[in-house]
Amino acid sequence: MFHRLGTLVVRNPRRVLVIGLVALLGAIYLATSAFGKLDDAGFDDPASESSRAATALEEGFGNEAGFLLTVSAADGTVTEGAAAKDAQALVNRLRADDDLTDVVSYLDAPGPGMISDDGSHGLISVGAKNPDSVDSAAVIDRYTDDTATDGGTTVHVGGQLATFEEVGTQIGADLGLAEAIAIPLMIALLVLAFGNVVAAVVTIGVGGFAIAGTFAELSVLGSFTDVSIYALNLTTGLGLGLAVDYGLLMVARVREERAAGVEHADAVVRAVETAGRTIVFSATTVAVSLASLLVFPLYFLRSSAYAGIGVMVITAVVAVVLLPAMITLLGDRIDAIRVPGVRGLRGGAAPFWTRLAGFVTKRPWVALPVVAVLLAMATPLAGIEFGTPDDRVLPPSAGSRQAGDLLRDEFGGDGTSPIRVVTTSAVADDSLGTYAADLSRIHDVDRVDTRVGTYVDGALVSKTPALPPGDGADELAVVNQLDRQSEEARDLVRDVRAVPSPEGTTALVGGGAAELLDSLDAISAKLPYAVGGLAVAMIVILFLFTGSLVQPLRALALNVIGLGATVGTTVAIFQEGFGADLLGFTAMPLNVSMVVLLLVIAFGLSMDYEVFVLGRITEMRRRGLGNVDAVVQGLAHTGRIVTTAAALIATSFFAFMVSDISFMKFFGLGVGLAILIDAVLIRGILLPAAMRMLGEAAWWAPRPLRRLHTKVGLSEEPVPVPA
Repeated sequence: MFHRLGTLVVRNPRRVLVIGLVALLGAIYLATSAFGKLDDAGFDDPASESSRAATALEEGFGNEAGFLLTVSAADGTVTEGAAAKDAQALVNRLRADDDLTDVVSYLDAPGPGMISDDGSHGLISVGAKNPDSVDSAAVIDRYTDDTATDGGTTVHVGGQLATFEEVGTQIGADLGLAEAIAIPLMIALLVLAFGNVVAAVVTIGVGGFAIAGTFAELSVLGSFTDVSIYALNLTTGLGLGLAVDYGLLMVARVREERAAGVEHADAVVRAVETAGRTIVFSATTVAVSLASLLVFPLYFLRSSAYAGIGVMVITAVVAVVLLPAMITLLGDRIDAIRVPGVRGLRGGAAPFWTRLAGFVTKRPWVALPVVAVLLAMATPLAGIEFGTPDDRVLPPSAGSRQAGDLLRDEFGGDGTSPIRVVTTSAVADDSLGTYAADLSRIHDVDRVDTRVGTYVDGALVSKTPALPPGDGADELAVVNQLDRQSEEARDLVRDVRAVPSPEGTTALVGGGAAELLDSLDAISAKLPYAVGGLAVAMIVILFLFTGSLVQPLRALALNVIGLGATVGTTVAIFQEGFGADLLGFTAMPLNVSMVVLLLVIAFGLSMDYEVFVLGRITEMRRRGLGNVDAVVQGLAHTGRIVTTAAALIATSFFAFMVSDISFMKFFGLGVGLAILIDAVLIRGILLPAAMRMLGEAAWWAPRPLRRLHTKVGLSEEPVPVPA
């Protein structure tokens, strides 16, 4: 199959490239509209109770996705003097704003949750008339540090819409900065890796094609379903990284065949036969890994699957079809514009990797200290905690972050995200009061705010309406001192849900803590299916690739060790705060969706390198070499390519660490670290040690499966040893 494909490409390179150029122009046209179709949410289960509560709040009150303004007095309190005058002027402007609605000010409802303990800060809750189309950036600009005041107050705009707006804007800026750093750096490193400029530019072109094509795919999908904007970051990182992986593999194989005396056209065909086969298997393993995200109901994870699968398929097609066509047309000019004194990757066996593989296969016990180090790196996993994104993912300079910090520091309870309860129909005053009193008796509840007043410890302490009336529904705010990310907050949500609803209606419990609880439940419910399906798929793919049943199990075991070390390290850094000041973020529980995404991406890329190395080892086995010799020669021919590719793709992900969004730093550092651990320690030490200890048993499969592989195994004829 790959021989025929290579022959077709080599005979028609111009036609292939013209078709590719037309496809690229169409992709660029579609890609330009991607940003406007993507959403900045997607971290919750749309079928969960908290999501239904959010919908009911928006329908009944119109302000679920709204703004929360903090007003801070320059002197004295916010209820007197110049501060009160400025605040009233601000409230009047808010109520006259055509984009806003449901303005509730601390001046109108000076309850315990609207004014800080020392009286120097007040809150104004504002809804958006149309949360889906409101220009949140314009609202933030109009009211931050309200320039229309007399200087008696300072205003910060926070709340859900403000946080989403600032996160989305920051990610867009960070993506541009990361690309501005990663692309020139990767080109420079590629020039050194290849020893010339032309091969480096052609390889980066593969990544550009893949990124444009995937952006186009996301644009089309965004017209029909919810797609997360965070998928763009994944597209950029994977597109550049995989282009480097596959470009290095293809060009190095062409060079190896040319060095063995094969004519240029035949060398390209041979590269498609061998490296092309490895690329297709590699892309398949990563795509199947990412497809496991489709089982989760959170569209942030599904969007990552859309982006990942798209970029894998496009990169593989470009690398196996368009790149060989370009190499064919360029001929020996693929090595043009050489760097003086730099030889670059030439293919063939690398002396260092030959010696290393030989050393490890003779002394497999050297793997023990490596395993010990990786297990030590994994130990922080025992204390892992999960959370969902809030304003603290932003830097302290962001307006919504400043508003959130004020709420946490100066107000009683977690005003940034109280437990919000909404009824599905209007409730009589007496029944609403009884329900609120029952909720206020729950341990850890400070107070319950309603439209009929505020309740504390089962008693009505204020008849001043703390919340506005709804349209056919009633809302209750269960205020508490607990951090919304904590296990205690999730226990409180369970306790609130256990209180019987008022007669004749259903009470839906939402808010930040409830969203986290429901997200964890949704992920944990689907996780066994994702993990089980992924493991089975990897076993099947690697069996078809090698004909062995032991090799897939060995690969899975080594990958689990590497993943444990990676996630354990990120727990120590991003949850426990080691190096937080240096890296510039606020330590907090890990975003559960990002952890799942990190595991899947890291697993897929580790299987990518597994296929690179195992493909060459299998090729050596088919040439008649024994197990140890095949391992040594396989690593000798791929070790330098794998480590060079790993360094380059890690660079593309490490570039995300320039982001001011903490979970993007987490993702960039986590994936980059996983790649380096896999390429250096797993492939370089643990794989040859494990193969040596397994011996010929590493290639075992039951007789029926061997017969099956003979019939359906996806392999080429044995490649003759180059002269």
